[in-house]
Amino acid sequence: MASLEDPIDIGGLTVPNRLYRAPLLECAGNGPDAVDRFLSELEPTAASGVGLVFQGASIVSAESGCAAPNMTRVHDPDFVARLQRLTDAIHAHEGKIFIQLGHGGLRSLEVWHAEHRRRNPGVSQLAVSRPPWQLRALDHAGLIDLNPHVLSTAEVYDLAEQFGRCAGYAVDAGYDGIHLSGANMGIVQQFLSPFYNRRDDEFGTGPDGRGGVRFLEVVHDAVRDHAGDVPLATKVPAETAAPPIVRRSLSAADGVAIAERLAAVGYDALVPVEVSTFWDMSVVRGAFPDRAWDAADLQKDYAAAFGGPWRARAVEALNRLQATQFGDESGWNAGFCRAVRDRVDVPVLCEGGIRERETCDRLLGDDGGSGADGDRAGASCEPAADLVGMGRPFYAEPRLGARLLDGADALCESCNNCTIPQVAGEPGRCRTPSVVRERARLERAGEYYGQKRNETDSGTGAGED
Repeated sequence: MASLEDPIDIGGLTVPNRLYRAPLLECAGNGPDAVDRFLSELEPTAASGVGLVFQGASIVSAESGCAAPNMTRVHDPDFVARLQRLTDAIHAHEGKIFIQLGHGGLRSLEVWHAEHRRRNPGVSQLAVSRPPWQLRALDHAGLIDLNPHVLSTAEVYDLAEQFGRCAGYAVDAGYDGIHLSGANMGIVQQFLSPFYNRRDDEFGTGPDGRGGVRFLEVVHDAVRDHAGDVPLATKVPAETAAPPIVRRSLSAADGVAIAERLAAVGYDALVPVEVSTFWDMSVVRGAFPDRAWDAADLQKDYAAAFGGPWRARAVEALNRLQATQFGDESGWNAGFCRAVRDRVDVPVLCEGGIRERETCDRLLGDDGGSGADGDRAGASCEPAADLVGMGRPFYAEPRLGARLLDGADALCESCNNCTIPQVAGEPGRCRTPSVVRERARLERAGEYYGQKRNETDSGTGAGED
């Protein structure tokens, strides 16, 4: 059993507590204000006491690979060196920061974003194999635009090497660890998934490819070559939310087997997540984001992204349908995490719909002290994870860590109104007036300084952060 406040070791790195900010879309891009945007979003999180901060999916290639507008590319060492301002700021608050590296593959902008295709004609997408027939059917119908480049064996090695180079740039800039974007229909998931991976070389999903894990083995070796013994984590997908038209996908048992192989290879932490084969609301479960879809100032952006107002409305309708299919139970990955944790000896991180301090305690197996008052978190429960994370709640409350560590719950209502505008390149921010008003009230009351603020006021602290 562990408490949220307890430190933990990840690959030789001591993280001050077990609360982390899960990777999100910062939409900071690579422009002259990119570092300032990262600072404005991530530094308050570390200042509020969160032990581990993940910088969201950062693309390892110079072209293609971005799954949403304004994602940050980290192929350029000069740009990554500028991010030391960010890592220094996180460390000044005694926090740790990992960078999440990824590539969209068949989820890249060129597939689905009409305006991006218009501005970048002829750009191909990296593909593990020939795209599945379901995607080819959408392409024939004109709903997406496939122009895949199937990677040769040599090119797979080159891609893994690029992950390693970017990891080296990040470590030189002060990042404490590397986290691979191994789900959400990114290229890592495409290597692992039998839905996407029909290769017949060593990187296939057959026995020689060890279930598609071979790519992650080669990435591991490349990271070690370029970045040394830096802590290395990855998401581990189980495609349990795949729609009925998908007959070949990763089961939960497959996901556990993959996790065991990765722990044996030398990955220092694992993040098990139950997802779909597609980029859908299995990733961001919750309510239908009606406020975001109705936003008058974003209608032109939606039309540009999806290829016209009628197509945007069609995507909205699909979004509405999916909102009825996926529940938003708190900690929806807990069962999968527990199954993985029972089989590996590295830290397991759990995220997915967590909003309450009680859920954090339950996932960590903390009985709250037991006794007469110790059953608020489910006394003597079996731990599902070693760290617990939240994502969207930090859009609503950048300094959420202080309140969580003081025993309060997040304000986030899982309404998803923060997510849809990101297809237009908008930064993640809460768009729910009641939540914004309550955050303002808590700010005025000083709730986002927590115990550190109280110690400072009483003269026992080291100073306000």
